Amino acid sequence: MALLFAAFVVAGCGDRVKKLGERIENLADQWEPLEEVEEPEEIEKEEPEPVIQDGAFDDFFYAYVADSEFRKQRTKFPLPYYQYDEPLKLEEEQWASKDLFASGENYSVIFDKEEELEMEVDTLTSIQFEWITLENLEVEKLYFERIDGVWTLEAVNVRALEEGDNADFVQFYQKFVADSLFQQQHVKDPITYITVDPDNDFSILESFIDAEQWPAFRPDIPTVRLSNIYYGQRNENASVEKILKLVNMEGGYSSLLYFRKFRGSWQLYRYEDTSV
Repeated sequence: MALLFAAFVVAGCGDRVKKLGERIENLADQWEPLEEVEEPEEIEKEEPEPVIQDGAFDDFFYAYVADSEFRKQRTKFPLPYYQYDEPLKLEEEQWASKDLFASGENYSVIFDKEEELEMEVDTLTSIQFEWITLENLEVEKLYFERIDGVWTLEAVNVRALEEGDNADFVQFYQKFVADSLFQQQHVKDPITYITVDPDNDFSILESFIDAEQWPAFRPDIPTVRLSNIYYGQRNENASVEKILKLVNMEGGYSSLLYFRKFRGSWQLYRYEDTSV
């Protein structure tokens, strides 16, 4: 009897295994391979555009005064503006609409020594530009800072001329440009004249001109306001030598006026114009 029961169990298991195999075969017949799905392309992240670093300060400054939109980008707003120690804050439109230069106007830089003309200024991170109004000797100083190679105006200070602002020379220059007779009296006779050889642009000529000829050779010198850029030159009030570098903002050419204190009075003794 036990053997008969075991036979039935084995037979039953065999039937279930057979039916399971048939079901698997049926499912295999119905299976269709899935289409290959393309891997999504990796989306490249846009890198932020690198900030273009400024070159020479003079080139930056030209763009700053010429383009009001650029001026907005390179000015810290609200702009700290000190009017004779009264703290003010200027918004974008108040500053960007300001005319920093008149058309064709020269800007100037004051040096004490000839070797300062070749100063290395590309590594500077702080520069001040100032306007000196000759009528009332008022100074407007602009403070620029360079951070990560980019120049930005950080603050402005307006005040009266002080001794550390080349006051002695500026007061002389105020009379020099306002009074033609005074100017004639303070030009050395003869004055040294340095210029480019008209027949050879690579050759420099040194000659002399009489003081009375000075008005015919005189460059376009500032008469309303004088400027100065502090690159790190000393600009001592007690210095007996001053070199006034005149730069035309639009043309880019420059000239040099050399002054020396002689017997307590300033005198123009050399004029250099090597622009081509």
